[in-house]
Amino acid sequence: MPLPRLTNSDIIALTDLRHTLHRAPEVSGQEAGTAAHIAAVLRDLRPDQVLTGLGGHGVAAIWNGAADGPTVLLRCELDALPITETGRPDWVSQVPGVAHLCGHDGHMAMLTGVARLLSRQPPLRGRVVLMYQPAEEDGAGARAVVADARYAALRPDWAFAIHNFPGLPFGHVLVTDGPVNCASRGMKVALHGRTAHASQPETGTSPAHALARLMPTLTALSGGTVTDADFRLATVTHARLGEPAFGIAPGAAELWVTLRSRVDSGMAGMIAAAEALVGDVAAAEHLGHDISYHDIFDHCDNDAEAVAHITAAAQAMGLTHSADGLPMRGSEDFGQFGKAGARAAMLFLGAGAIADLHNPDYDFPDDLIPKGTGIFVEILRSVGVWAA
Repeated sequence: MPLPRLTNSDIIALTDLRHTLHRAPEVSGQEAGTAAHIAAVLRDLRPDQVLTGLGGHGVAAIWNGAADGPTVLLRCELDALPITETGRPDWVSQVPGVAHLCGHDGHMAMLTGVARLLSRQPPLRGRVVLMYQPAEEDGAGARAVVADARYAALRPDWAFAIHNFPGLPFGHVLVTDGPVNCASRGMKVALHGRTAHASQPETGTSPAHALARLMPTLTALSGGTVTDADFRLATVTHARLGEPAFGIAPGAAELWVTLRSRVDSGMAGMIAAAEALVGDVAAAEHLGHDISYHDIFDHCDNDAEAVAHITAAAQAMGLTHSADGLPMRGSEDFGQFGKAGARAAMLFLGAGAIADLHNPDYDFPDDLIPKGTGIFVEILRSVGVWAA
């Protein structure tokens, strides 16, 4: 039986879907409108089941095969970023300060392409789960989905995901087994002193010197390259001192730092070193302090057998593939599906010479939609859901 393929009318519809999603972006944890729109589109395609509200606003569409076989989960993301879009496509974001600047609108279009094909040719064996995951950008979404009580009934044997990658030749597949994305977490340091009149700063306790000391000492924890097992990177992302007033010597400060390690085991050492530095500096400056952690990502591992299915799919489509530049320093939460028991792998799909991810002028290239859908289709063939 031949594999199903997108028609020109499919590609037009999927492109229109992406543009619609792009105009109405929603940030992590707030994707109710996006989820409702996707759920309505999927119901029109008549899957065997549609689940909503998974791990927050997650949506899953399930197609069952006629014969026993593996459960294969294909995943995309629902959320956008709190960044103002400066590009001016006809489908520019209509939500101030929020935009799809990571390409999740394109990823949703790719996966919906698979849904259109499944509606015409259901799997012969096993089961396909199309997962539209919430809250990838803050690291909470995949963890919440696999913790949802309903996930146990979906638990896949295989899980795959695609992320577009600007700067990589258009259509080139970047994939390898083992670590592919770093562990990271946001460390928020709050320093507590005592305000004073700006003419009498000696009557208060200012955190200004402590803040100035911590920025270089914390970033100095960085070392190695991402290919090193002990790679670590500390990046200052935000700092705030006192109030915006000329008459008040500051009594409080806040410092945000992203800690990054190649694998999870390296994160504990970074945390211990960073917390010790903060404690020593705060004590020396007679300050109180609090530390909290946010946007927590575990490192992502690609399963070797899952990678073999990806490379087989790339070869079937005549696409080049390599492992150059992996692992990457950026973080992803897709690895949670592997930790929950699936043989999981993510590939990075070249988007060509366009603005980088999270840049204000980035826009997902529409021509990549059929490439991504095609790769997913070939993966399903390779795993055995569809016969070639």
